[in-house]
Amino acid sequence: MSRKIRVVIAKPGLDGHDRGAKVIARALRDAGMEVIYTGLRQTPEQIVGAALQEDADVIGLSILSGAHNHICPRVMELLKEKGLEDVLVVIGGIIPDVDIEKLRKIGINGGFLPGTPMQDIIDFITRNVRTRLERV
Repeated sequence: MSRKIRVVIAKPGLDGHDRGAKVIARALRDAGMEVIYTGLRQTPEQIVGAALQEDADVIGLSILSGAHNHICPRVMELLKEKGLEDVLVVIGGIIPDVDIEKLRKIGINGGFLPGTPMQDIIDFITRNVRTRLERV
């Protein structure tokens, strides 16, 4: 028996611009995924806590503030501590090209910059996610 892909969308850090995160959340929901939007100014601890509580298959981080090199390693560290290394983690926002490879090396599975077609994000998640039922 399968269930909808569960995605936690989070806006970490002090960035207050969440329109992009809300647009992505709506597109994923329209594509049949279950989306939990955590809201603005989330800490890595709050994000991972939400992923654990919501039994998330995917975490989508929306970062425009330039804090990705600080926030992402902490999120990945906490996921490992909680036994959630198999949760697909993607990031969107303003990410310099030179940082994309660094993020991949720590386990961020996909990076999506402004202008990425929504269908590309949906397809990436669908192709790469392992639902909780598949991981058990």
